[in-house]
Amino acid sequence: MDSMPYEEQIKALTKISKAITSDLYLDDILRLIVAVTAEVMGSNICSLWILDEKNKELNLRATQAISEEYLKKRSLKLGEGVVGYVACEKKPIAILDVLKEPKYKEKELARKEKLCSMLSVPLIVRDKVIGVINCYTSSPHEFMETEVNILITVANQAAVAIENTELMVRSKVIQEELETRKQVERAKGFLMKEEGLSEEDAYQKLQKYSMNSRKPLREVAEALILVALMKKKESKKK
Repeated sequence: MDSMPYEEQIKALTKISKAITSDLYLDDILRLIVAVTAEVMGSNICSLWILDEKNKELNLRATQAISEEYLKKRSLKLGEGVVGYVACEKKPIAILDVLKEPKYKEKELARKEKLCSMLSVPLIVRDKVIGVINCYTSSPHEFMETEVNILITVANQAAVAIENTELMVRSKVIQEELETRKQVERAKGFLMKEEGLSEEDAYQKLQKYSMNSRKPLREVAEALILVALMKKKESKKK
């Protein structure tokens, strides 16, 4: 396993750093991270698992691999297997031969993919584990301290990029929900004024429009507001 020269490592890590402030989608960020990690570490296969806090399980989200078998959706419970162990313990683990490691759960897959040594590092943001990143070799390899430190650096950068992307997504969802609520409230106001409906009846009417037209509530509200504004404009002309 030959890791790249120091200058090239810095360039590769910069790619992940730039992702922190990019507008890429999370899946694109994850693919970038595994590609850069494999490049930095000189690894045959790199995989990235993200923690689902609600279900307390880690899901395979991105990998630097060719085999369709390896790309299949997989998950491990927190504490299960090497990945689950690393997430629980919040510390890296290096394994010389995954086929001889009791914690390693996917030995059949390892045989098919010719996976041998493994380095697994947690992704941590503000002392909270959000995932795990793994690097594999196809022949026995004792990971040096410098290699472990390189992957820890990659993991730290990756964790910030992932956390930042998820925060942006959550922020966007919240903004959209607030905008929807604002438009619905405005549409309700028009219905209450024009048709003399109560607030509850106005909302139920909007819901009925939405169900009958099979369109989102916000889209229905915006259409109703547009019609109401056009009527108001016409009445002013008269």
